Formats: sequence, C-alpha cells, structure tokens
Amino acid sequence: MPLEKIGPFEYRRFEPTLPAFDKVGHEAKRHQVLVVGGGPVGLATALGLANWGIRSVVVEADDSVCEGSRAACISRRSLEILERLGAVSPFLRKGLPWTRGRSFYGVQEVLVFDMPTGTGDKYPPMINLEQYYIEQYLLDSIDDVNARSPGMVEIRWASKVVECSPGSNGVELRVENALGNYQTEADWIVACDGGQSFVRSSLGLELKGIGYQGRYAIVDIELASDQPAERRAWFDPPWARGTTILMHRQPDDIWRVDYQLAAGLDAAQVLQPEQIRQFVQTHLDAIGEGHLPWTPVWTSLYRAGAMTLDAYRHGRILFAGNAAHAMPIFGVRGLNSGFDDADNLIWKLATVVKGLGTEALLDSYSSERVQAFHINAESAMRSTEFMSPPHGGFELMREACLSLAGRHTGIARLANPRQTHAITYAASPLSSDGRGGAGDWPLGAPLAEAVVPGGGHLTDLLARNAFTLLAFGPCPAMDGVAAAVESPDWPYLPCVCVTVQTDPAALPVPFNPPEGPDVVYLVRPDGHLCGRWDSPSAETVLAAIEVACGAEKRTLT
Repeated sequence: MPLEKIGPFEYRRFEPTLPAFDKVGHEAKRHQVLVVGGGPVGLATALGLANWGIRSVVVEADDSVCEGSRAACISRRSLEILERLGAVSPFLRKGLPWTRGRSFYGVQEVLVFDMPTGTGDKYPPMINLEQYYIEQYLLDSIDDVNARSPGMVEIRWASKVVECSPGSNGVELRVENALGNYQTEADWIVACDGGQSFVRSSLGLELKGIGYQGRYAIVDIELASDQPAERRAWFDPPWARGTTILMHRQPDDIWRVDYQLAAGLDAAQVLQPEQIRQFVQTHLDAIGEGHLPWTPVWTSLYRAGAMTLDAYRHGRILFAGNAAHAMPIFGVRGLNSGFDDADNLIWKLATVVKGLGTEALLDSYSSERVQAFHINAESAMRSTEFMSPPHGGFELMREACLSLAGRHTGIARLANPRQTHAITYAASPLSSDGRGGAGDWPLGAPLAEAVVPGGGHLTDLLARNAFTLLAFGPCPAMDGVAAAVESPDWPYLPCVCVTVQTDPAALPVPFNPPEGPDVVYLVRPDGHLCGRWDSPSAETVLAAIEVACGAEKRTLT
C-alpha cells in the first residue's frame, strides 16, 4: 500500500489524464520540450525552463511525489541553484543545516570533520531534507509559475513512456496510462527517468563504470531524539561486526539509518520488518537511545556504483540525473550532481530553443557534465572503497587506518567522506581567457561568494537569464557592450554590466589576485566564469559572449 502520511507530510495523489487528439491516439499539440521523469531533476529542469519562458510537459510514472528520504542531503551549491530556480525559501525553512561529521571505529571516535563555513556564506554547507519535501517544494514553485503564466509546466501523472523514436528534428513518444495510450511529439526530450531509465534503454545505451559489491539497507524511522543534525558513521561496531552504519537526522523527527549488509545475506530476508526492527533496536540500544520509542517508516536496498553514459546528448535527447550517471551515496553526490546537470542544461537548452545560441551549447552540456562526473567519481570511489572495501586486502588496510586514526589525525583524514563540492569546468569550450594568472578566479569555476558593501552577497548581483560582466573598478568596455547587446540586431543572449563599488583588497583572493585587482569577469547564466581580462575592449567581451553561446571563436582585428 502506498504511504499516505509521514509525520506532518501528507501525500497528494494525482489522476492520469489524456490530452486533446487531432486524430485517434495522436496528441494534437507538438511540444517544445518534454521531460521524462518527475523526480527532483526533472521538476527542476521544467521549473528552470519555465523561468526562461519555455513551456514543457513532464511525464511521470508515479501518481505522487516519492516515498522515503532517498536523496536527503542538499549541498550549498544546490541551494544556490534552487535560488536561481526561485524555490529556495521553503528548503531553508524546513531543512536542517549541518556542518559536522563524526566517525567511530568500534566505540572510539576517530574523526571529526567540519565542512568549510565563513561569515560571508549565504547558505550552510549542507541541509538535510527528505526527498518527498524536495519534490513537493519544486511542485509548489511550479504551481506558482503556472498561476502567473498558465500552462508553462504541465505534469502528466501516473503515465509512462513505452516507446521512444528519435528523429532528426524531434522525438516521437508513446505514452501509456490507465485511461489509454497515445503518440506525442516534442522538439527536445530531457530524460530524467532515473537509474532504470526507459529512454536510455530504448536507445540501446548503457552506463559504464564500476559497480560495487557492498549492499546497504536504508531505513527511515520516526524517533524523538535531541541529537544534533550531524553525520555519524560507525565502522565495525561491536553490536554489528563487519558492517558500517550511517545515521542522519531529518525534519519531523525522522532519522535515516543506512547499514551495510554482510556478504551472502538474503536481501529479502534482511528487509523483513522483524529483522529491521531487531537491527535498529540493537543499534539504538548501543548508542544510548534505545529507551526512546521509535517507528519504522520506510525501507529500501541500495548498491553503490560509479557509472556514466559516454555522452549526455544523443541528437534531440538529453540525459540528466540518474538517467545519465550513477553515484555512490557517500559524499552525497547523487541528487546534487543531478541539480548541477539541470542548472547547466536549463540555460543552454533555453538559449537554443529561443534561437539565441547554437546547438554546440548542448554538446558543451554533455562535455562539461561528463567531466564533472569523473571529478565527482574519483572522490566518491575513494569514499566508497573505504566505506565498503572491495576485497580483503583493502579491508585490512582500512582496519589498520582506523585502528591508528584515534592517535594520528593525518591517518584519520582517510575516513573523511569527501563531501560534494562545486565543480570547475576547466576544459569548457565556452571559455575565453585574456589573463591566465595563477592567482585568478579559475575559468569554469562558479562565482565565489563574498559580502558586498551595503549588505547582500556578490551572487545577488548576477543577472537572471543573461550573462553578467562584472568589474571592480572602471571598465571602459561596458558602454560598448551595453549598446551592442541592447541593439535589436544582437543575435545572442544579453549581458548585464555590473560594477562592484568596493576596494578589491577587501574581497577574497579570487577577486584580488597577486597580478593586480583591475580584472573584469564574464559570468554565465549558471554562475560559472567564462571570461576574464585586464581592461578588455567591448569587441573582446562581445566575442567571448558569442563563444559562450556556442559560436566559433573568431580572430579579432
């Protein structure tokens, strides 16, 4: 039976619908964008496109938001993305911020790590929030958009794609639900249909990489504990020898417990209610919370893997989230990578649909996000191999490290889960560099945060749905850039020119490099740097905007 309520959260169930037909079994309307999958990445993509004025249809197989905590940790970078989507406020009100993680070997604490924080931060490094809230808040934001502009995002619940036929100018899909089935067409498809993606399999595509042997049970419990919201990990605890246990606090007194299954155990037996109850009660007894009443809410099984498609664009079909890649849960890179996919894709697809850039932008989406996968996977695999050793030799090394970690802080760092961080697109084809100093804010990096005079943050100054030319002093090029992009003949995305009235020496090093403070930066709509110069000409900046919209680089006279 589907869940109807978890704590104060009540599920809304949605009925399937059929669109208007122009002939039997064929939808009358062709869509600009159709999103397959209404999880967090699919909803974020549709919401982001709507903010650019692009209508979309979301086809979701379930009749409501997800059950269970699932992807429950949201990074600072993802909060920045949610701000761009106009959806961040409820996440901050409900989510539990945390900065600290603690690891135990047996019963001895061997590592305490604190994620970087500073007085200039707009958001905490991480918040915990169950995925059903994540999806519901995105739906609420979509409702707000539709209230202002009816029909911007249509969600077709309890419907699944059963055929996918790509063509040179679009894609034809067959959609099925309890009321019937029909053909529909779209100029572009964004496949966000998860790890078992139908769209991916229909094209004969496979994820490639590493699948780990370790399996984890995931259990959400309702427990009125006053322990803080911090990540706790127990390696080889005496009450569960040979396993690793993770525990996270979530809103509404919901706690998530992940624990490794011993090799050879039958998963179906382990997930039996009595087996779950016995394991959780033993764990709570051991950490001093067994006297508190608790209730199981949701259970699942998980196997770690670090796998990806070779490319995330296949003609008119674009892949994002778990349909494009799989990440181990350790370091919370799964959903956060998916939000990064959406953030990278939204502005590029909107630019192409609006005719303000070339399809090379969509190839850059693929190349940048595949690069990001490999950066993420390198850290994730190290964490996973430590959490779930792939063979006996690795397990011996891990036990040796943990046994020494309490006395040697350098060794203790090996137990650090290497939390997710913002990715720099170092090899982006969209970047133009007229500077190249080692002390500079690196090309392809997201805008570093800083407090600006009069209050607020540097990211508050970034333009919406446009490039931002950011200067910290006089920039003669600004008048020429503004005049060019405001002309009706300008064929690319606009650019907003911003001068920060402050002493560069008061800002962090990325904005005050050793080579000199008079630097001008060009920032993409997703907040990544795509150009940097000393006193550039307007022509130089305009040429960089062209490149960042997918045009070929040209030689300046």
